[in-house]
Amino acid sequence: VQVTESGGGLEQAGGSLRLSCTISGFSIDDWSMAWFRQAPGKEREGVTCISRDATATVYVDSVKGRFTIAKDNAKNALYLQMNSLKPEDTAVYFCGAIRGPIGLCKLSWSYRSWGQGTQVTVSS
Repeated sequence: VQVTESGGGLEQAGGSLRLSCTISGFSIDDWSMAWFRQAPGKEREGVTCISRDATATVYVDSVKGRFTIAKDNAKNALYLQMNSLKPEDTAVYFCGAIRGPIGLCKLSWSYRSWGQGTQVTVSS
């Protein structure tokens, strides 16, 4: 399994970034996917998840209305569109996967992650 997160960088507050997570080694068709982040000195935080069929999403309150998760089964990829960025969004972002049911995902599930993550830094 090879997972590569990309798209991070340095952005000013109010700006936008689009993260990508490309996966090889298995098909994500039957997998629920999620984005997590970890800031220095803090525990990993679930940001958003999407069901295997992309019909259900969940967002942590702090990103609702600003972030959008998308799953492209044909490209075996996961995306995170981040708008109206805030300094508190600064963290390493990485994606995770878990075999899940249709129409449901939960941030509390034990997602597997393999990548090194991508750094997002938001300046004030």
